[in-house]
Amino acid sequence: MSYTPKTFTIPELKGISATTIAEHLKLYEGYVKHANLILSELQSRNPDTDAYAMAELQRRFAFEFDGMRNHEYYFASLEGGATPLTDQALTDALCAQWGSVETWLAAFKTLAKTRGIGWAMLYYDQHTKRLLHAWVDEQHLGHLTGCVPVLALDMWEHSFVADYQPSGKATYIEDFFFNLNWNVIAENFKNATRA
Repeated sequence: MSYTPKTFTIPELKGISATTIAEHLKLYEGYVKHANLILSELQSRNPDTDAYAMAELQRRFAFEFDGMRNHEYYFASLEGGATPLTDQALTDALCAQWGSVETWLAAFKTLAKTRGIGWAMLYYDQHTKRLLHAWVDEQHLGHLTGCVPVLALDMWEHSFVADYQPSGKATYIEDFFFNLNWNVIAENFKNATRA
């Protein structure tokens, strides 16, 4: 078994250049490639003699695998052009947790400004039937176990620094939401609640 990079059709975006998207997609493809390389290497190792090496490979696999999946959520949310949030089920769920969509959005944008590299994530917890958000360090540290990603915002410098400079993080976050296809996010939410 191996993973194949997905293709994404991303239109012209406000603030985020086609060059940044092209370079970012190459990084995504690298995560897919390295996830496959690690799986292949793990299959060739002997657990009796290579336990330490296998443990390190397994740790690294989490980074590469989550890097692959996080980016798939991110790029999919930019496909098809910007659309407003019109889905009533998602709107109701956000309001139930945060009082209003605006209050949730303000809290999520604050989360996205966390210092360091990582991801601002919105999840659906199938156990409690509620939305949660969390900061994920790097690609894999801090994911909420058992929760399904609904929205993923890449806050690694490679996603914005060429277009915005380091000081432009807040503008990048605003532009991400300007460019967001909320229909994709609503579909993620619908799929998460069905699972």
